[in-house]
Amino acid sequence: MSEQSIAPQKKPKKAKKKVAKVSRWLHIYLSMVSFAVVLFFSVTGLTLNHADFFAGKTVSSKDTGTLAPAWVNVQDTNKIAKLNIAEFFRNKHKVKGAVSDFRIDDAQVSISYRGPGYEGDAYIDRQTGAYELSQTRGSFVAFMNDLHKGRDTGTAWSWVIDVSAVFLVLISLSGLILLLFIKKKRMSGLILLVIGLVLIWLIYKLWGQ
Repeated sequence: MSEQSIAPQKKPKKAKKKVAKVSRWLHIYLSMVSFAVVLFFSVTGLTLNHADFFAGKTVSSKDTGTLAPAWVNVQDTNKIAKLNIAEFFRNKHKVKGAVSDFRIDDAQVSISYRGPGYEGDAYIDRQTGAYELSQTRGSFVAFMNDLHKGRDTGTAWSWVIDVSAVFLVLISLSGLILLLFIKKKRMSGLILLVIGLVLIWLIYKLWGQ
């Protein structure tokens, strides 16, 4: 047999070995990097699914006081000191989260803060600067659940969720590719995969509605 007839047969084998090697590398190292992420989203998925059981204690508080009337008692609403007001509540009452809403009416100004497991709302009289602040702090589990949902967590955490999702997809696909290279377990693995998908679909159709 000539060398020309042997060469084309070797290329597919080399390509398969390379795919298997890359898939194994991705699966192992992405699994290690993503271990904490997988653990976090697995645990919080359980606490979210049983929110009543893991609800924990919610702490609510109310405060009143007066801030500088000059910050709000102006005719031109563009001159209302939004930054001063926002930082005032952070410094004086340890308000957390990001400012999610700032509303200006004829009689009052309202400012809302939102963060994972946290809500804060302040209402300020534009005439006198008198305010009423209410804060609600959820439990540690509520904080973790909001992180899982990406609720009021900001852009940086949104990127963490996106990157985590990509990692999990790559781990799953690389694991499936590795399965296809194991001849003895390929068929049984694929059968179990199909059975799992069918079971999930049946559970939803029969008991999910």
